[in-house]
Amino acid sequence: QVQLVESGGGLVQAGGSLRLSCAASGSIFTINTMGWYRQVPGKQRELVARITRSDSKDYVDSVKGRFTISRDNAKNMVFLQMNSLKAEDTAVYYCHFNLQTTRWRYPTDYWGQGTQVTVSL
Repeated sequence: QVQLVESGGGLVQAGGSLRLSCAASGSIFTINTMGWYRQVPGKQRELVARITRSDSKDYVDSVKGRFTISRDNAKNMVFLQMNSLKAEDTAVYYCHFNLQTTRWRYPTDYWGQGTQVTVSL
């Protein structure tokens, strides 16, 4: 069983910064991609940033230049540094891992429980 635990959300003023962390625990053979998604009420969950095992990174256009995703493979962790936050960044942020629990299992998607990020004007 794999669990993802997030931390680092909260309330911040516009222009401020927050750093989200997500740690995976349990039986993990290899992690393919790690990422962060966000969701606001009434809208679909959207990809914010993603990082592959080869360290390739993708960002949604609205956060490019402000957010940075990174990973610590030894600790099975992913981070999202969020700078110059805007009110429109307010959402519940979810971490996502695509991983294999054993050599013989297909990759599976796992999600964190979500952490609220609120940016005030």
